[in-house]
Amino acid sequence: MTIKVVLADDHRIVRDGLRSLLERTPDMKVVGEAAHGRTAVELVRNLLPDVVIMDVSMPGLNGIEATRRITATTPLVKVIGLSMHSDLTFVTGMLRAGASGYLPKDCAIDELVDAIHTVLSSGFYLSPSVAREVAEDYVRHLAIDSSRDRPILTAREREVAQLVAEGLSTK
Repeated sequence: MTIKVVLADDHRIVRDGLRSLLERTPDMKVVGEAAHGRTAVELVRNLLPDVVIMDVSMPGLNGIEATRRITATTPLVKVIGLSMHSDLTFVTGMLRAGASGYLPKDCAIDELVDAIHTVLSSGFYLSPSVAREVAEDYVRHLAIDSSRDRPILTAREREVAQLVAEGLSTK
């Protein structure tokens, strides 16, 4: 089976390079390219690719909003974020928008090909460097949330409150 790919990046040289590298992979064919988010959404509707390689920062409609629209209208199409931004704001934005994967642009082509195969086999792919950032952020949030789980009142304070509620005086 040939995997149909749409490339969405505002830099032509990046699209040309990705096309050249991906089409060397026997089971992949680039069926469309978009320099803007709106164009990417239209291409996906018309071409129904298997996967979209989406840059986060594009003019007009950014990659996060384009991903949100694509995953809402064509949920079988997988989107993989590919960006120079590995900041958690961009990563979580793409993931919340429905992306199935995220890689930095400095990854190797073999990793991108692995990511495509992984997301198409009902998986999810995060580059190891991105996964580490996401995991560290998750652990930080767990620590904050667990500190909120502490009871507001101590056991003795709850006991006193219960006794007052039963009508006894504070003495």
